[in-house]
Amino acid sequence: MTPKRWFWPLLGFSAILVLILWLISALTWLYVQVAFTAPFLANLLVLIFIGLLGGLLYTFFRYLYLLERKGKHKPATTMPQAPLDKTEAAAENLKALRQQLSQIEDEVARQALLARARELEEDFYRQELRIVVFGTGSAGKTSLVNALMGEMVGEVAPTMGTTEVGQTYRFWLPHTDQEILITDTPGILEAGVAGTYREQLARQLAAEADLLLFVLDDDLRQSEYTPLVNLVEMGKRSLLVLNKIDLRSEADQLALLRHLRQRVKGLIPPQDVVGIAARPQPIRLETGEWLEPEPHIWPLIRRMSAILREEGDDLVADNILLQSQRLGEQARKIIDQQRRRQADKVVERYQWISAGVVCVTPIPVVDLLAAAAVNAQMVMEIGKVYGCDLNRDRARELALSLGKTLASLGIVKGAMNLVGTALQLSVGGLVVGKAVQGITAAYLTRIAGKSFIEYFRHNQDWGDGGMGEVVQRQFQLNRRDEFIRSFVQQAIARLPAQLGTVIPETLNPPLSHEEELF
Repeated sequence: MTPKRWFWPLLGFSAILVLILWLISALTWLYVQVAFTAPFLANLLVLIFIGLLGGLLYTFFRYLYLLERKGKHKPATTMPQAPLDKTEAAAENLKALRQQLSQIEDEVARQALLARARELEEDFYRQELRIVVFGTGSAGKTSLVNALMGEMVGEVAPTMGTTEVGQTYRFWLPHTDQEILITDTPGILEAGVAGTYREQLARQLAAEADLLLFVLDDDLRQSEYTPLVNLVEMGKRSLLVLNKIDLRSEADQLALLRHLRQRVKGLIPPQDVVGIAARPQPIRLETGEWLEPEPHIWPLIRRMSAILREEGDDLVADNILLQSQRLGEQARKIIDQQRRRQADKVVERYQWISAGVVCVTPIPVVDLLAAAAVNAQMVMEIGKVYGCDLNRDRARELALSLGKTLASLGIVKGAMNLVGTALQLSVGGLVVGKAVQGITAAYLTRIAGKSFIEYFRHNQDWGDGGMGEVVQRQFQLNRRDEFIRSFVQQAIARLPAQLGTVIPETLNPPLSHEEELF
């Protein structure tokens, strides 16, 4: 609290203290007068006084606490409000996605992602619910689609691999006023290259569903459980549909449904596990004729209708949100790779600039990165690649801090040893210290630059381990013998003028007649 804010609490406390002293004096006189005639009444008055005193003190200190808390937690800025509903959130996400895609420089990649973004926008504004039927081959997916459509819209056969491509149909679900798109997908877990391709297509279609019908014809195997978990954890609203229940007794049907509900507990609500018979087995009558029973899919229709009434609008919005987030993640990876390439070019340029500066200007080794202006300029350029405009003072502060970290971790000394050894092996003789310093400066600039790339990639955050952990990791990644030898060879090739003035005969031996010919 400021002195001004303390004035009124101190005044209040003084008033309470004076009041307490007056009450004690008055209560003492009153207690003496009453105690001789009514001891019980006198004791009661003392208790009342203690209660009043405690209440006053509690009120006073409670006021101080609230006053202090209000001062500490006063909001500095107004936080932006979250979207009011999922539809609004989906619209905002699509808008942000457009802006993100505009940052991609690769024309082919950008156009491909933009085409997908336009499809999402069209789906969002059409508000058409897409149901995808997914499951193993011959679990009865096409039979289920036929039963829902009320007519034979797809070929039905007992062999696996009947549905080779996704087929989409339109139909009206009973008890709803909405036209629905339903897609029949190829079966998963099929053998061969073609089966693998069809499974990839089925998984892609399932990932784009507003509502997923995962069809089984028996207990849930581990090979089916894994893709189901992946889709549910991705955010897919799913129903688990047990088909061909007509092949089991009523007791076996109930037992298997109970088992499935227990198996997917925590993934799918119990009411979303339903049993059906999309294409019941023919029944032979006493007359010898065969009767084709009607499909038994009303449990599924009732559950789908309830979901559409309760969650219809949110299903589309949820899926658009999910799809746009996945598309945004693809864009983020492309942009990250794009920025990495640009930032790596900045680091490569400045590492050789740093080496050249040190070769022609003697600078103490420990201060190579801390004092060199080129490193501050490198930090500024890497920041611009990642959309962060740093002023020179902030860039110099970061470069100085990282230079100190390099020295404190022993990386400067370790880098000199690595470079010196590799340089001697490359030139086959004793190397002058200035050459070692120049190439070491280039190497340390590279470590610093790579570390700053990680810093800016993570929104100017060094992570839980701090700057030291990032620098140490980059040093370990760039200390392999093969890399050091290659780096030294590049230095010898790139810095002939500066290094030639230091060790001309060693680094630049005269060419033989045969070498001159080539």
